This record gives sequence, C-alpha cells and structure tokens, in this order.
Amino acid sequence: MNCDCEVNFEYHEMVECITSALDARDPYTGNHSRRVSDMACFLCQKLGISHEETQEIHISGHLHDIGKIGVPDRVLLKPGKLNDEEWELMKKHPEIGADILSKSPHFSRIAAIILHHHERWDGKGYPFGAKGTEIPIGARIIAVCDSIDAMASARAYRKALPLDVVKSEIEKNIGIMYDPKIAQVALDNWEELTKEYVQE
Repeated sequence: MNCDCEVNFEYHEMVECITSALDARDPYTGNHSRRVSDMACFLCQKLGISHEETQEIHISGHLHDIGKIGVPDRVLLKPGKLNDEEWELMKKHPEIGADILSKSPHFSRIAAIILHHHERWDGKGYPFGAKGTEIPIGARIIAVCDSIDAMASARAYRKALPLDVVKSEIEKNIGIMYDPKIAQVALDNWEELTKEYVQE
C-alpha cells in the first residue's frame, strides 16, 4: 500500500531521518511504522478526514514508536516475550516519543497523537487511561493500524497470525479497544487495507 499524502508535507524529510535512526537499531520497528503509517493514511481517506489532518496522522504513523529509542536494548531487542518489569519499561515509549517531539512547536499535535496511541476506547489503555473521544482521532486510527500490523507480522517469538484471525480480533474489540467507527471502516475495507501482508 502506498500513500501519497506526504508529498507536500514540509517535515517529511526530517521524519525520514528520525525514523532511519530507529530503523538502524530495530529494523522491525522501522518497517512496522511504515506499514502503520500507510494504513493510517488509507483509513483517513476513507473516513473523509481533511488533507492537513491526514498529513499529520500519516507522519504520526511513521513516528508513533520513536520513543522506543529510549527503551533499553535488552528490552527492545529481546527475542522472546517480555516479563512484567520489561513490559513496564516498554510502556514508557509513548511518553518518551511525545517528549522528544514536544521540543518543536511544529510537532505539538503529532506529539499528542503519539502520546495517546496505546490508549483504548474503554479507558483501559496507557499511559493515562483516556477513553472514547478523549483520545485524539489520529491516535484512535493508529491504534487500529498498529494492532493489525503487530498481529499480521512475524516476530522472533511467533509467526504472523492469519489475516482471518487478525480480522476476528479487530471485530471482537470494537468498542473495547477500538473506536467503533474507525474499526468498522477498517473491516469494510479489509482486503485493500491488508493487501501488503503475504501469509505463509
């Protein structure tokens, strides 16, 4: 899936430089962020979101995991599942990422999206337990795309899940983890949204 919404966005080259730093440290995260960004752009278009806001959400997709730069290698690059202490360290990455971007006023809205991308519709996410429309719409869009890619991609400790299983998980969590409208648009456009994923 290709997204052309970044063409006229003045910060795109800067974003590419930032994400290449994380990609060099953790290639999975770099590729993951690209896929999330492209899916987010696609959903923005289907949702009728303005061009300007789509640009911001697209860039946020590229940068949503930039806070992992501040996560220790022993956690970020661990080839297995994280224990409780490691998971608490990993959960700090939205705040680290938002803090990095908050240094520039140009990135203030993008920083807010990154800060909230692990919040849940039901208020059981992190870091603040925000719920429903308290969560920026960009973060709600990225949450759906982030989950799809995390499940549909192979990791060191498990194979990629079949797309029908991924779809079922999204369906089961409508109104729980995900904004119902955004999740439904993703499901309604499932084949096009997930066409990049090749199942083994």
